[in-house]
Amino acid sequence: MNNKTFLEKNRILKMLLIVLVCMGINIAGSRLMDALDCPLYLDCVGTVIAAAMCGYLPGISVGIFTNLIKSLFDVSSVYYSIINAIIAILAFWVAKKGYLKKVYGVLGLILIITAIGVSYELMLAAIMEGTISDVPVVHDILIELADKSITVGILILLLWLLPEKHRKFLRCEGWQQNPLSEEAARIVKKGKKNRGLSLRMKLVLVLVVVFVLMGIAAMSISVLLYRSYTIDEHTELAEGTSKLVAELIDGDLVDDYIERGYDAPGYKEAETRLYKILEQNKEIKYLYVYKMLPDGCHVVLDVETPDVPSEPPGTVMPFDESFEEELPQLLEGEPIDPKVTVDSYGWLVTSYVPVKNSAGETVCYAITDVTLEMITAKELNFLSRLLLIFVSFLVLAIAIGLWISEYDIIIPINSMALSASKFAYDEEDSLEENVERIRGLDIHTGDEIENMYKALTKTTEDSGNYVSALRTKTETIARMQNALIMVLADMVESRDETTGDHVRKTAAYTRIIMDKLREFGYYTDQLTDQFIFDVEHSAPLHDIGKIAVSDVILNKPGRLTEEEYNIMKTHTVAGAQLIDQVIQTVPDSGYLKEAKNLAEFHHEKWNGMGYPHGLAGEAIPLSARIMAVADVFDALVSRRCYKEAFPFEKAMQIIREDSGKHFDPKVAEAFLAAEDEVRQVAEHFTVKKAAREVGMTDQLRAEINEEQGTRV
Repeated sequence: MNNKTFLEKNRILKMLLIVLVCMGINIAGSRLMDALDCPLYLDCVGTVIAAAMCGYLPGISVGIFTNLIKSLFDVSSVYYSIINAIIAILAFWVAKKGYLKKVYGVLGLILIITAIGVSYELMLAAIMEGTISDVPVVHDILIELADKSITVGILILLLWLLPEKHRKFLRCEGWQQNPLSEEAARIVKKGKKNRGLSLRMKLVLVLVVVFVLMGIAAMSISVLLYRSYTIDEHTELAEGTSKLVAELIDGDLVDDYIERGYDAPGYKEAETRLYKILEQNKEIKYLYVYKMLPDGCHVVLDVETPDVPSEPPGTVMPFDESFEEELPQLLEGEPIDPKVTVDSYGWLVTSYVPVKNSAGETVCYAITDVTLEMITAKELNFLSRLLLIFVSFLVLAIAIGLWISEYDIIIPINSMALSASKFAYDEEDSLEENVERIRGLDIHTGDEIENMYKALTKTTEDSGNYVSALRTKTETIARMQNALIMVLADMVESRDETTGDHVRKTAAYTRIIMDKLREFGYYTDQLTDQFIFDVEHSAPLHDIGKIAVSDVILNKPGRLTEEEYNIMKTHTVAGAQLIDQVIQTVPDSGYLKEAKNLAEFHHEKWNGMGYPHGLAGEAIPLSARIMAVADVFDALVSRRCYKEAFPFEKAMQIIREDSGKHFDPKVAEAFLAAEDEVRQVAEHFTVKKAAREVGMTDQLRAEINEEQGTRV
């Protein structure tokens, strides 16, 4: 049954409501301080609450959008978006690490965000005003410290008052699958380390690169538009000033100004007005009135500037080379468009406006040079402001990208990878656990990730069913194999009237020896589980070569002649050849390799005095050295047609005496150390043999006893 509330099921709506509420807290705090005329701000209380209690994405969103809303009333507020985003990131990190439960963590957060706030104020003042000399640093530090102390204090109070279930509800987690435990979530978020970049880093890198490229393009266009607008604005200033000057000059008096200069009536008044115009705007660099004649520019009025002295009336100045194309128009007294030039006088926009006399004829030009040198500084200032806004949205974009990629891509993929890495096919329960583990993820991203998840789930189920069926078939084949081995061994054994349960007993003894060798730490590199399995289950084939030996020799009641003994010894090579033929047919059967070793070398001796090859020491395969002890011991304690059975203790004593001669000392040591287990096997088969000799099995005897009891 799903007990989730509506908001818990709708992660985006829940986050949106949290962001809106926390933005309201920020704006309400700021408005309250303004109403009380208090120097504090309290405009990031909602930001730290959202970041610390809900997550980094809500915190960053609250910090940025709060300042965007405030910028509707105070444009400069938008430039504080980035600082609030940084505060949100710090608050989230400190809360995630659990430092808010420690005094030093709380104090550290207050001091860090205070230092960041003051530093940002200084940087912003330098950008906006071009200087920080007028900023009261100490005063700002105290205000920032008080403001951030109250802000963090409110956060700590809320954390203390709210129950855990409410704090858990406020966390904005975008699970697109069944939520994981904290430990599992930490593992899947981190992912497996590889040599290359993680998928998360690649996504962030792509996001940053795309956003930065778009930002560069947007800012470049903005700066170009800003430059164009600024030049147009300065051009309008130049034209407007030239028109104003043209209106102030009496065209009928121009020739008198040129001829008489300062002595001409109205000259000084006109010059004074031009000086006033020049002083009113610092961007007007030069202001002058020229009459254009073929021999040059005749000075009518020239306002002196700090870097260029004025020329006296009547002075003939050469034409400016940059206006060479417009010279015919100027000589004809026609108007020309303003022109931007770069020369020894600087980067200027120049406007020529004709001054006409009472007859409507152009007698001179009012000329204004407006400097464009300040455009670069203004562009840098403009670009700096753009960067502050851009970085704010870059942080927000990265936060959104991280949040979406984490819950919609990284966690689902890593969850599937982690679950798949735990696949096990060794037990039936493991197969079911594989399927349940994958199915339990319940990934529902609604995209290609979900398709991959469904495919993985189906593949896991199909693999489980296939492996289960394969295991059943394998077990059946293994049972058939072991049964066939025992049937074959029994067929060989049935020809020897004296051996009884020899193949079964020796197989049991080999297992006892191998377990004890492993316990002692001997031959650990060879005694693998597969090796032990192969030796134990192929042990019954060690005398398979006796099928090639005559029944007369096998069942001879007395001692064999030398010739008969030599024939008997051939059963080792014959057995190896027989098994080798089978290996050629079934080359990948590992147990047959050990069966061949057992058949061919189980009569070799540690001291090299055995047969058929006279091998010594570890040149003899380990399986054969183990079988040598098991085979000899069973021969000693069993009755043969040519001898009676030795007592158990006597047989053990013989094994002990032949250690290092006939037998591998370590193998003999392991066998002797397992005396109790060996005795149990020997007694078990003795009882079983006795039951056979009286013509009944243990089960049949139990049935007879039960029947007799019923009669009584």
